[in-house]
Amino acid sequence: MPIAFAYTLIVLLIITSIMLTLLILLHRGKGGGMSSMFGGGVSSSLAGSSVAEKNLDRYTVLVGIVWFACIVGIGLWLRLQMSSGS
Repeated sequence: MPIAFAYTLIVLLIITSIMLTLLILLHRGKGGGMSSMFGGGVSSSLAGSSVAEKNLDRYTVLVGIVWFACIVGIGLWLRLQMSSGS
């Protein structure tokens, strides 16, 4: 496989890592965890989650799957390079 494939995966990995971090930080705390220690548990929770929160969950899962695929792709590429290089 060409080296451009590996560089593409690395760039995609960096972008998805930043996006995943930001998406996780956007989530609202569910209470009882670290967020409640810093005042996040003060707000009252509504009966259901809004459409925005459901979409945020979907985006987080989608970016997490792409991030995981990049990790696996880089690992497979490295394995192929190590077996053909030696």
